[in-house]
Amino acid sequence: MDEQYYEKLLKIKTTGEQKIFNDSIHYHRYEPTSYAALEALSSAYKFSSEDSIVDFGCGKGRLNFYINHFFDSFVTGIEMNKFFYKQAVENKKSYLQIYKNRKDKIVFSNCLAERYNIDLKDNKFYFFNPFSIQIFSKVIKNIMASVEENKRTIDIILYYPSNDYIYFLDTNSSFVLINEIKVQYLYDNDPRHKFLVYRVEHYK
Repeated sequence: MDEQYYEKLLKIKTTGEQKIFNDSIHYHRYEPTSYAALEALSSAYKFSSEDSIVDFGCGKGRLNFYINHFFDSFVTGIEMNKFFYKQAVENKKSYLQIYKNRKDKIVFSNCLAERYNIDLKDNKFYFFNPFSIQIFSKVIKNIMASVEENKRTIDIILYYPSNDYIYFLDTNSSFVLINEIKVQYLYDNDPRHKFLVYRVEHYK
């Protein structure tokens, strides 16, 4: 399926090059996860209607709408850039013209990632290298603090993972790598085109 197929299906606009850059060196340029990659992820890793997924650096919301559409999951997009946040909100209005019953399952927040108050139901967190390791470590700390308050199993999903993120999770956290999902036709030319899924399990 090409990009336009999904854009029409979801009634959203998330393609095009980034023309807005962040002032902070800690926040990286926006780039949406390709639909081909999302297909690879969703075929090898299942979401459910009970999941609450947080996409850090959500941009215009592509991943949020894709997962909500196909899995009816709760999705929260965190975006610090006001321009992209507004684009995500506009996409939500368009999306809800078709999928009216999904209104309460899609939320976008215009804030810094490290200032997002982790909801005690959030259980899956997505990162496509949105910011520096300094910010990433703070976000992981916030996630683990929420787990202490409400014991639950947590998954961290990394796409095109940076070595800094991998090293941090492997050496400075309780997370364990449980899955590696290759986006095959992209992976053949660049081995970083893959998803790494880390998990920490807690039972009540």
